[in-house]
Amino acid sequence: MIRVRQIKVEVDKDNETYLKEKIIKKLKINNNDLISYEINKKSIDARNKREIYYVYEIDVILKNEEKVKKDKDIFKVEKEEYIYPKVGNELLTNRPVVVGSGPSGLFCAYLLSELGYNPIVIERGEKIEDRIKTVNEFWEKGILNQNSNVCFGEGGAGTFSDGKLNTLVNDEQHRIEKIFDVFIHCGAPKEIKYLNKPHIGTDILRKVIVNLRNKIIKNGGEFRYNTTLTDIVVENNKINKIIINNKEELNCEVLLLAIGHSARDTIKMLYNHKMDMTSKPFAVGVRIQHKQEMINNSQYGKFSKLLPNASYKLTYKASNGRGVYTFCMCPGGFVVNSSCEKDHLIINGMSNYERNEENANSAVVVTVGPSDFGNSPLDGLEFQRELENRAGYLGKGEIPTQLYKDYKNNMVSKEFKSVNPLFKGKYTFANLNELFPDFINESLKEGIEAFDKKIKGFASDDAILSGVESRTSSAVRINRNELYESSINGIYPIGEGAGYSGGITTSAIDGLKVAEKIIEKYKSLN
Repeated sequence: MIRVRQIKVEVDKDNETYLKEKIIKKLKINNNDLISYEINKKSIDARNKREIYYVYEIDVILKNEEKVKKDKDIFKVEKEEYIYPKVGNELLTNRPVVVGSGPSGLFCAYLLSELGYNPIVIERGEKIEDRIKTVNEFWEKGILNQNSNVCFGEGGAGTFSDGKLNTLVNDEQHRIEKIFDVFIHCGAPKEIKYLNKPHIGTDILRKVIVNLRNKIIKNGGEFRYNTTLTDIVVENNKINKIIINNKEELNCEVLLLAIGHSARDTIKMLYNHKMDMTSKPFAVGVRIQHKQEMINNSQYGKFSKLLPNASYKLTYKASNGRGVYTFCMCPGGFVVNSSCEKDHLIINGMSNYERNEENANSAVVVTVGPSDFGNSPLDGLEFQRELENRAGYLGKGEIPTQLYKDYKNNMVSKEFKSVNPLFKGKYTFANLNELFPDFINESLKEGIEAFDKKIKGFASDDAILSGVESRTSSAVRINRNELYESSINGIYPIGEGAGYSGGITTSAIDGLKVAEKIIEKYKSLN
């Protein structure tokens, strides 16, 4: 198979016939020499707004590959595929228990179930069908279920997001290939395999999760919803049992912790059992809404009508040394109330697959670290909680919101202007300056003004700010050794909540990596 890079197609000529012509021309072959081709990567080159291209990387099958002259853009490749780990020799007395059904937990359970380990997945929230109803009721009526919400429940926090799958991970073991194949088999669009910034969208992701769950069950796995890990029983520094819902005991020798970044009660319980963990930096800030049309025009100029809704990723170093950056940008989406604790308020962004709503939104966040909140492993969690408590107080249970002009002028807004708000959950006007310490407010304002130099209109007076965006990543890392085992034998921290990933794809990769270690150590149960 030959891989061909740097095939540029003008966005107004992007069709299968023209692409095929470009491939033939690049390879300098005849039409009948090309047996088949498959897109490996597709991205947009918008550096020059007068000439915007789709850039393709194509895998081709030819009648005679040896006749084609090779160079840095034309070279031979072997089929890339995931290699399953070799099964170990130690005996398992009990089924492995996976705590949490976000991407790291689901893909850990999927691989274990594929190879006959019959995992039990416990999830404090509801299955996705019931969770959707509960979340919608919260957005409409403000009735919060603290165990099943935007942060907790089957699918994890990413279920009510944009379903972004892009990652910069160097993937020599082709785990991403495995993950995307599973997603596609469960109903995700095939284009996620080759788009530079793939996404599934919250609407399709919800269906994918149901299909993934059913595959795990068919392979011998089991799901238990409304089931919270409330304690562990440790003997001779090894996990022996777990306590669920404060009453039921379950024998356990392999416990896989895919708890997510919001399970603070679980982290505190583990800390009380002397599990080794450290505080880590993260970022906090606001979410900003603009008209998507403005973002498109800034990013694509005259070609904006021909291209999908544009995204962006912006970074800046403030004069006080703080990093300011945009995070989890959602084209054509909503700002959503993601609260999971009474009297505390947090927000996130969410888009459907089509990304066809009027507004773009993104988090604009400022880096914080132990020097801001203390070196104890739990100090960062308390820093987050304090901000979330202030946000809940400022908004009286609704999303506190302010126009950017009024945020700069330290005054409460009275009405929206050119940008119509798109929220899931109720909102109210408030002064976000009262939410943050001065260094965060100063950094946010400086950063937003700097971003306006890259995207004209980013710092417009009418842009809508809301707070608080505080769950950008875990505030804690649960330390593990080279076998991915924690300081308590038999317990394996996984994914974003343990501090080892950020986002759906990297979390799923981490789930596979930890499952591989279990498989390499133990015999399967089947």
